[in-house]
Amino acid sequence: MMTTHQARAIISAAEAKATAMGVPVNVAVLDSGAHLKAFSRMDDAPLGSIDVAIRKARTAVLFEVNSEAVWEYCKPGAPAPGLELTNGGLAPFPGGIPLKGSDGTMQGAVGVSGGSVEQDFEIAQAALAAFAD
Repeated sequence: MMTTHQARAIISAAEAKATAMGVPVNVAVLDSGAHLKAFSRMDDAPLGSIDVAIRKARTAVLFEVNSEAVWEYCKPGAPAPGLELTNGGLAPFPGGIPLKGSDGTMQGAVGVSGGSVEQDFEIAQAALAAFAD
């Protein structure tokens, strides 16, 4: 089970990386049941990215893969086109990363949105590193 302390550490690491990059973002941490555990909207982070951060995290926790991996299943011509419309809305692009325990069990996910997809992914990786520590 992910603790509040871990969720806050994940948020702090993401914010530190985002600040260093000069990119204000929204950061969502979900537990293994895809419920919001912690959230932060940095000053000047885009309002429209709040929902995107949560959806990236939801995508990662529900499918137990980085959010962008889901695109291969839901893009036009793929086995499940429209998959992104399920589960309250998914976000099949970079910035959502599952958080797994040392034994491989799903603990939750982090979702980052507000910069470019490359920036969001880099910030989410920093958040993942904080979870691993």
